[in-house]
Amino acid sequence: MKFLDTATIYIKAGNGGYGCTSFRREKYIPFGGPNGGDGGRGGSVIIKAVRNINTLIDYRHKHHFGAKNGATGEGRMKTGQSQEDLTLLVPIGTIILSENGNFELADLKSDGEEFLIARGGDGGFGNIHFKSSTNQTPYKSTSGHMGEEITVKLQLKIIADVGLIGFPNAGKSSFLSLMTSARPKIANYPFTTLNPQLGMAYIFGKELLIADLPGLIEGAHRGVGLGDTFLKHAERCTTLIHIVDLDTSDPLKSYFDIRKELESFSKKLTIKDEIILLNKSDLRTNEDATDILKEFKAKLKSSGHNILDIILFSNMSRDGLDTLKKTLSVKLQD
Repeated sequence: MKFLDTATIYIKAGNGGYGCTSFRREKYIPFGGPNGGDGGRGGSVIIKAVRNINTLIDYRHKHHFGAKNGATGEGRMKTGQSQEDLTLLVPIGTIILSENGNFELADLKSDGEEFLIARGGDGGFGNIHFKSSTNQTPYKSTSGHMGEEITVKLQLKIIADVGLIGFPNAGKSSFLSLMTSARPKIANYPFTTLNPQLGMAYIFGKELLIADLPGLIEGAHRGVGLGDTFLKHAERCTTLIHIVDLDTSDPLKSYFDIRKELESFSKKLTIKDEIILLNKSDLRTNEDATDILKEFKAKLKSSGHNILDIILFSNMSRDGLDTLKKTLSVKLQD
């Protein structure tokens, strides 16, 4: 299924039904009083977050959604039928914004959370409401109230336990396939991952939702490359696993380049717990890999980053996998 994390939709609640103008007409009662019923209520529109959806793809081609109008009232004081509410389903983590994106209306963070986005109109009054001592046969009835209408922007920010960050081709997709049953596209060139990929890992009997997020490049916080298409999802992840490619000339510079992009985008990202995986350690000699690990620990000791662990790792040989699982299990117990 194709991933889509933004959509703009127009929503219209149902109008209230018309009130009825009617008079009682029975045998031996030729001049009965008014008995027109009220109109029914129009359906409202509700946006609901559910667990079994992880994309806004349903709103890619269809952009207009409307609830039904209430039915017109009838004689004999029969109220018109009110309509059922229309419920639009979205993934957990969906933010509802104003059309221009400047104002947040709701943030649906939990399964089953609902937001009434447009209220249906009340039905109009039948002529029975307008009978008085001076007007025994009113012909007046009213139309129903208009249902609310609004154009909103839906924006999905994935809520995951762990978000994978790092430069393109650092090994994030391979790591996800190693830890979970997810099968993202994997190849030896940048930007293999163009959309977030999700997978469920099981660490010592506990579930852990992992999101493989598109790779970063310099200037991503300004929208360069995949830009904030990636970064907005990282804000919702509880822990970040920063995968650093050791098959580069300066792994430490790569790490700080990514940190710079995170800090430029949002201060929230700078205080998240972080695990650093020095990946592709199998391509280095043991001495080189150990020296790089020592350099990382020395540089980051007083950095102020919330680093849970720095681990020499390899997707191919699975070196460091047990250490990582132990670190994650401790985090799960928090």
